[in-house]
Amino acid sequence: MNELTIILQSDSSDCLYQQIYEYIKSEIKTGKLREDEKLPSTRSLAEYLQVSRSTVNLAYEQLLSEGYIESKPQKGYFVCRLENLIQLKAVTGKTTIEENGSSRKIPNQIYQYDFSPNAANMREFPFATWKKITRNILVDANSEMFALGSPQGDPELRETISRYLFSARGVNCSPKQIIIGAGNDYLLMLLEKILGRHVRIAMENPSYKRAYRIFDSFAYEISAVSMDESGMRVDELEQSGADVAYVMPSHQYPTGVVMPIGRRMELLKWAINQPGRYLIEDDYDSEFRYRGKPIPAFQSSDKYGKVIYIGTFSKSIAPAIRVSYMILPQPLLEIYREKCYFYSSTVSRIDQRILNEFIKEGYFERYLNKMRKIYKEKHDLMLEQLEPFRNKFIISGENAGLHVLLTCRKKRDSSVISEKEFIDQANQAGIKVYGLSDTFIKPPKGERATFLLGYAALEKEEIKEGLEALGRMWL
Repeated sequence: MNELTIILQSDSSDCLYQQIYEYIKSEIKTGKLREDEKLPSTRSLAEYLQVSRSTVNLAYEQLLSEGYIESKPQKGYFVCRLENLIQLKAVTGKTTIEENGSSRKIPNQIYQYDFSPNAANMREFPFATWKKITRNILVDANSEMFALGSPQGDPELRETISRYLFSARGVNCSPKQIIIGAGNDYLLMLLEKILGRHVRIAMENPSYKRAYRIFDSFAYEISAVSMDESGMRVDELEQSGADVAYVMPSHQYPTGVVMPIGRRMELLKWAINQPGRYLIEDDYDSEFRYRGKPIPAFQSSDKYGKVIYIGTFSKSIAPAIRVSYMILPQPLLEIYREKCYFYSSTVSRIDQRILNEFIKEGYFERYLNKMRKIYKEKHDLMLEQLEPFRNKFIISGENAGLHVLLTCRKKRDSSVISEKEFIDQANQAGIKVYGLSDTFIKPPKGERATFLLGYAALEKEEIKEGLEALGRMWL
């Protein structure tokens, strides 16, 4: 076993775990560490280097993910065979992959603290329960379960979802109005077939850029409508000439704005005023609210069949579940049955049956209650740790969702560094933060530097350490 005589540089711009990672990678690439050679355990290397074990774990995990080393149960970490692998050439800040005579650049930065607003905490997922349900379903499986099934999704799951949405979100619908699909991307593609090609979409600015890119791929005309403290501005919407407005009224991404009932009624009036107008309600993370009662869905106020409701289990259960659902108003449901009846469901019937049992038997509700408590504790800790930032930054978007916003109090001028400069400083300290500018469809002028700080996937200690490190850079 090689003892790895790594000399860590405290004054280096690279974090400790990155120095460990780079050293071991270099030793493997140059042949000094050979195939099947055993590496020190994370505990012994941490003791030898006088660093925390989590620092060594981060380095080993990155090496594992890139295929330089492998983990053998009960034995430890070993160097992988590199023969016949693609050649890697170091480039400043990048790695170039050369394969079949062509090359492309990929980022080489790894982060000790990643404040991703889109990540979820999977450490608490009830794997044992999910396995038990899966096992029971497969034991009782019959030929019917392996047939194609309804294009809209299994009737039992649609019935369960309609009951859940009525009790949790106030949504009024029948199971016949629900379409189940593998992620929102598929549902939006279906919606393009239903609404037609010549549609102008209005979107909040800033907004969920993935939805924007999907609409843009349909060659839809897209109007970026600015927001105020109540959400999408109806006066601008009227001027946009849009036929459809895409909104997130219960917790707007990324700003966290909760649309009040008055603005909702204004939007509904806009939709009613002309035939063919609709509102798409994306209710992506409404389950996580930490103060007051849950905000009812916009669809619950719709008596005119103008709201298309889209929800997902990606945030509330797990991203890999890949189960979303769309509720169509009756006029659009008829168009769906006319134009899209031949599209098969994109979700496995087995997965649908597992999810149905998970919700129906009460496991989903118990898991949600547990995660609300965990996320609230992280949310409260983050706000507590952000207190020292209040002199220079405005904190907003709290009390719901899985991220908060940090906005520089001073507008951009020669004396204030830019959003990119803030992010570059954080990157140098091994901290990944996300700029609000990436979520704008049409970037405004003179916008203050704003950052999205997610906390779902981080441990409490990581939130504390990461924000302390960020404070040393930014304050």
